[in-house]
Amino acid sequence: MFNSIVRSGWFCPQSYLPVLTATLLMVSGLSAALADPAQVPPSQPLTEVSDSAPDMMQQLVQIDPLDSPHPIPWNWVLTTQAEAAAKGKAGIRYYRSPSLVSPDGQYAAYSRIEMQVHPDLWRCRVTSVMFLENLRTGDLRTITASSPLADHPLNKNEHKNIPGKIAILIPVSWSPTGDHLLGREFEGVFSTSDASDYAVVWDRQLNRTTTVAPNTTNYSTAVLLGWSQTYPNQVLFRAGELGEEKWPLLAVNLQGQSVAVTEDQPKIFGQVINQVWAGPQAHW
Repeated sequence: MFNSIVRSGWFCPQSYLPVLTATLLMVSGLSAALADPAQVPPSQPLTEVSDSAPDMMQQLVQIDPLDSPHPIPWNWVLTTQAEAAAKGKAGIRYYRSPSLVSPDGQYAAYSRIEMQVHPDLWRCRVTSVMFLENLRTGDLRTITASSPLADHPLNKNEHKNIPGKIAILIPVSWSPTGDHLLGREFEGVFSTSDASDYAVVWDRQLNRTTTVAPNTTNYSTAVLLGWSQTYPNQVLFRAGELGEEKWPLLAVNLQGQSVAVTEDQPKIFGQVINQVWAGPQAHW
């Protein structure tokens, strides 16, 4: 997607309306378009944690730039930037996602999203880190993507500090046995139409993280849906080009090899728990 930030398109095959709305919000930075909750699809509410009011929680109905079934906290991003623009102040804000508990109850995954806010939208930057907590021992580790815009400690790339960068990693699903964790890495750039998803898979037995996306070049934007029902060990995406009304479904294995599927359905496992984020985060 981001060899030189070249892929573009917020298109969703179901409707042009989410595309137009998301694009206008990216360009203007205004949250007024979110005023009508009837236009927003229902989803699991997330918990907001602000550095100015760390003990406050706010329930938000989520929309998503790619109309994903696993939305990033886009309302919070837009509202936070709109407030900064109104006050003319820059700063840092944090957002805490819900916990996703594994089917065996041994692990919980959750994300901390950091937004470097600026009155100018194109100067804002959003990054994240996903935490994996062993609920029995209390051990905490971090999971990071190796996609182009991700802040991976072992990978240095030319896009790491570009203005307007968006790189948000959130947990999506465990595998049925809890031996794999699937995360959604959404990457894009403010005030542009560049955006796409990557799948981030943590292997519990090998303690290894893999980042994958469809290896076909016949798409501009990919949307992560979940695990493939047809190929249970693979990840299901829909992917296509801007302007196309029908996007194919693609099952992608951990080597990045893609196969087109026609009747597949995404599968999701794990329990979502909303709670206040307290205690240590992680040592870097």
